[in-house]
Amino acid sequence: MDHSIYDKRGYPVVDVREGYGEWVRTYEQTVLDEMDVRLLAALRTVDWAAPRLVLDLACGTGRIGAWLKRRGSAAIDGVDITPEMLEVGRGKDVYRALHVADVARTGLPAETYDLCVQSLADEHLADLRPLYLEAARVTRRGGLFVIVGFHPQFLMAGVPTHFDRAPGEPVTIRSYVHLFSDHVKAAHAAGWSLREMEEGLVDEAWLRKKPRWEAYRGVPISFAMVWRADG
Repeated sequence: MDHSIYDKRGYPVVDVREGYGEWVRTYEQTVLDEMDVRLLAALRTVDWAAPRLVLDLACGTGRIGAWLKRRGSAAIDGVDITPEMLEVGRGKDVYRALHVADVARTGLPAETYDLCVQSLADEHLADLRPLYLEAARVTRRGGLFVIVGFHPQFLMAGVPTHFDRAPGEPVTIRSYVHLFSDHVKAAHAAGWSLREMEEGLVDEAWLRKKPRWEAYRGVPISFAMVWRADG
């Protein structure tokens, strides 16, 4: 579902490549670890040090790649459609290789990776099915796909992915709402089975950093799912 039917802010909407190409200047100062890293650290079915080859889908500036590297991942490749974000990621020196490509059409060889990770990007996809299919194609049998996303309930509360392109000039990056049933149907059709799920709420840790979000206290803001390639 297009997020516009829930949007309560009415900011101008830009496409993904344009939006992240501009946001790159302040992205790491505005996206908080509570959104994704906190959930990744809470997962208990993933041994982050075990995989030999990892694919970071929609890797952006390399926030998650750096987190993975600190946990012992041997070799990490990254894919993103925004060259400006990849340039920042390249500077972190955590990736074996970086590719400008769509997460649904990476062009990477099949059955290559032990672990695929995608964080905070599924809300920009109109259809989840190509993502789950591509992740399944490039993952070895028995491998894992870990996806962290903007919680649909928070999107439905009217808050889209947005940033300030200039002081007092907020814009929205085109977003879509995917129900958890959409994830399950897309994942099952691609041969994945669910191993674990976590959800994050707007809590005290959030409100210490974003006190203006008091109205969202207790509302789910992000989620993490761990899928296993059984097909």
